[in-house]
Amino acid sequence: MEIREDIKYVGVNDHDLDLFEGQYVVPLGMAYNSYLVKDEKTLVFDSVDAHFGEQWLANIRAEVGEEPVDYLVVQHMEPDHSANVITFAKAYPNATIVASAQAFGMMKNFFGTDFADRRIVVKEGDTLSTGRHEFVFVGAPMVHWPEVVVTYDKTEKILFSADGFGKFGANDVVDPEGWDCEARRYYFGIVGKFGMQVQALLKKASTLDIATICPLHGPVLSTADEVSHAISQYSIWSSYGIESPGVLIAYSTVYGHTREAVMKLRDMLLAKGCPKVSVADLARDDQPEAVEDAFRYGKVVLATTTYNMDIFPWMRHFIDHLVERNWQNRTVGLIENGSWAPQAARIIKEMLGKCKGLTFCPTVVTVKSALDAGSEAKLAALANEIWPA
Repeated sequence: MEIREDIKYVGVNDHDLDLFEGQYVVPLGMAYNSYLVKDEKTLVFDSVDAHFGEQWLANIRAEVGEEPVDYLVVQHMEPDHSANVITFAKAYPNATIVASAQAFGMMKNFFGTDFADRRIVVKEGDTLSTGRHEFVFVGAPMVHWPEVVVTYDKTEKILFSADGFGKFGANDVVDPEGWDCEARRYYFGIVGKFGMQVQALLKKASTLDIATICPLHGPVLSTADEVSHAISQYSIWSSYGIESPGVLIAYSTVYGHTREAVMKLRDMLLAKGCPKVSVADLARDDQPEAVEDAFRYGKVVLATTTYNMDIFPWMRHFIDHLVERNWQNRTVGLIENGSWAPQAARIIKEMLGKCKGLTFCPTVVTVKSALDAGSEAKLAALANEIWPA
């Protein structure tokens, strides 16, 4: 892949991975992106996952032949990007490693060396010239590790954005849902906790004239519309704004009675004109997809059973995901089920106590074992509060 005449893609695609970071399903595979700049000095941005070292080096050699590589810029030390730093260092013993001070500390942990005799330590505002290209380093701490820097090519107006603006999916397959869906799931799964830090990076990026974004996962964003759209989406996501009108109903059920209540509420909301009702069975559906929708929509209904004097484990797990990612500024409806001592609504409210700006609907639907006329009337009242006519 050619980014510019003298900037080439040398990354790899992974179709064998079952779980990214040990938890996210990636049915379309995963891309580990790396970029080569062939100038008076040759520079490579980031390495790739441990399983692809030889393929990555072969991609580099396909561009440079037997010529030397002068610099390896390590923007992010997560192993899917840094595992082959040591492999590169052995293959190109005269190359200089370029990274932040914290990144070199992490290299010592991972590799037993911090390359003290062949390194350049960079910080915010530092520059590096390879001849025609002048690169400016921009600090991006906690997006999403503390050592991260991103790099701006002043010559070609390219932002090498580390994990920012990445998405799930290999680059040699077409994602039928486009960029947004898997970029959103990626963002809220991996980066979502750090909205304040992403906002700080976006503020810095707003001072740059960006024509192209080269992330470490997913496709290169190469048109003005793609760049503008991605930045706009990140602005919404990192400020915990509401992206789309709609409702998420996330539920867990034991014998199906809670699910019955959820489906009735879904039908009520659709009949009232709600444009989108996403329903997630937290035991069976992909939880990161449900987390994604909880951040996408402004209104969420949580429905679960009382279980062992607590709430059903899958619901507890889901709420933990929301809380640790700073979920906020949403309207929340509650449905609880219990045959003798229903208390799920109280427990959920307590769990969500750390979340800012939540508004709970006045009506709590309590199902005692199975729906009856009284609980169905409460469902109708809740539907009116969630989506007023």
